[in-house]
Amino acid sequence: MHTVVVGTSGVTASDVLAVARGGARVQLSEEAVAALAAAREIVDALAAKPDPVYGVSTGFGALATRHISAELRAQLQRNIVRSHAAGMGPRVERDVVRALMFLRLKTVCSGHTGVRPEVAQAMADLLNAGITPVVHEYGSLGCSGDLAPLSHCALALMGEGDAEGPDGVVRPAAELLAEHGIQPVELREKEGLALLNGTDGMLGMLVMALADLDALYKSADVTAALSLEALLGTDKVLAPELHAIRPHPGQAASAANMAAVLKGSGLTGHHQDDAPRVQDAYSVRCAPQVAGAGRDTMAHARLVADRELASAVDNPVVLPDGRVESNGNFHGAPVAYVLDFLAVAVADLGSIAERRTDRLLDKNRSHGLPPFLADDAGVDSGLMIAQYTQAALVSELKRLAVPASADSIPSSAMQEDHVSMGWSAARKLRTAVDNLTRVLAVELYAATRAIELREGLTPAPATRAVIDALREAGVQGPGPDRFLAPDLAAADAFVRDGRLLAAVETVTGPLQ
Repeated sequence: MHTVVVGTSGVTASDVLAVARGGARVQLSEEAVAALAAAREIVDALAAKPDPVYGVSTGFGALATRHISAELRAQLQRNIVRSHAAGMGPRVERDVVRALMFLRLKTVCSGHTGVRPEVAQAMADLLNAGITPVVHEYGSLGCSGDLAPLSHCALALMGEGDAEGPDGVVRPAAELLAEHGIQPVELREKEGLALLNGTDGMLGMLVMALADLDALYKSADVTAALSLEALLGTDKVLAPELHAIRPHPGQAASAANMAAVLKGSGLTGHHQDDAPRVQDAYSVRCAPQVAGAGRDTMAHARLVADRELASAVDNPVVLPDGRVESNGNFHGAPVAYVLDFLAVAVADLGSIAERRTDRLLDKNRSHGLPPFLADDAGVDSGLMIAQYTQAALVSELKRLAVPASADSIPSSAMQEDHVSMGWSAARKLRTAVDNLTRVLAVELYAATRAIELREGLTPAPATRAVIDALREAGVQGPGPDRFLAPDLAAADAFVRDGRLLAAVETVTGPLQ
């Protein structure tokens, strides 16, 4: 099994995906263990002094003014975990929790947190055993980190609360730790706080959303190309020289992908009844510009994610010169903004795809296709309600595009008086990405049916490969009305699991 080694300088997006979704094992580097031990010596020295140090010998948040005596400090660290594990609502997905745990371990291993090496090793052991703490949907304001979600993870490390075992069954964490030979952690000064103070949940969801969107944006280029072909549109607008004079890199990549899919098409440039069309509608002609802007948004979000992956996010932090200083690095604003920005781009991509689908179904705008792509219009309704479903999904995408990061609800007796809502931004983006997949599946379903209805015209080889693979996947072609939901579900799976891109790339080679 693949092993990810965690050092002091952060991790990569591929590391996060390997652990969160691929089940990779985690190992601490010798450098990280040494850094952990060195930082711990500093914390122990400060703990022995009479002067109060935030997080080491004081309370937390609005209670930071109380100096905690030595005999109560272990209880203090246990109590912060127990009291902050206050999440509610549905369980968060396993891959999100694993990303959350791994990214907290990343910061711990930086040597800036003061956590003992044995605590970090226990965190790695939990991941390697496939034990996933139960984390709930609600509880994080995205400031002072994802406190409640991280607290539920720390609680399991202490042998308390519930967790899911590698068999998928939820049981008491103490039982699961015992079965895998993991000793519950007895937290010492600063360790409880250090396990809770990070942007790890929102960052993990950002990394996974970017991976999913990378595939979906390529898929959107494919479905847009198929719609252009089905509408007998012109591919001249995809010429690289047109995109070179407006040099947005995402736009050029999307246009190149569409051109590659359409190469050799016998449909593009044809016109109904030989009536020339000067220009195609915006939803067809401007597809590279819209998808390209989304791609460039992703590039910015990826830059932010990479910076955060290289960061040590905690408060207070142990500095190389021996100081332990408070800071605001746990604030989720940088991550929250790009999560919201991506949700806007996703909504727009879904919206333009729905407009192309509607055009395919409207006999007044489809350039010769039957109404709703029906077999016997009037007797058959064709794909009328498939477009309704797509429209409902797009409407929700627009609601999900409302930024969470523009909101702030003060907390902790006004000590934490401006919060990022980054966790909320991440949760709604996750839903948006899921729904975008469905929107593209409906466009794929309509476009392939429309192309097959263009009798006497030969589609592009890449298009033919998509249609053949889609039919082999059990998605039926044109014909009388039938129970449509299973076809749409199969089309969704075809996009979601990568078979759409795989089919195209057998002809085009790798898309950009």
